[in-house]
Amino acid sequence: MPNLHTSDGAIFVLQILISAFFAILFLQSGIDKIIDRRGNLEWLTGHFAKSPLAGMVPVLLGVITIMELSAGALSAIGCVMILLRHDSTIAFYGAILAGLALLALFFGQRMAKEYPGAAALVPYFLVVIAGIIWLGQR
Repeated sequence: MPNLHTSDGAIFVLQILISAFFAILFLQSGIDKIIDRRGNLEWLTGHFAKSPLAGMVPVLLGVITIMELSAGALSAIGCVMILLRHDSTIAFYGAILAGLALLALFFGQRMAKEYPGAAALVPYFLVVIAGIIWLGQR
């Protein structure tokens, strides 16, 4: 383990924290969409009722669920790989997928004209940007 009070040590800690954050965020969200699919589908159907995406809600729910679970799983595996091997490659790809999932969610919120919901995603996206930068360092 590197000396944590150095630039390399700080990046090591940041990589662990960011990958753990994405693992928790996206696994919880994806698992919730599976466990309460009916509730999520009902809410999203109403949410998108007046948008061009209205007829595609069931398919889009499936796509975003897969994206979130994949981002969370890659981030969780990546966190372990950082801890054990100091290799951030898998976590890096998890962060990229997290960014794509957030862009999909942002697009949906904008299409539904749910501007406060879209704005609430911006801080998460900024964390993704920082995560990609930190996880891209070796």
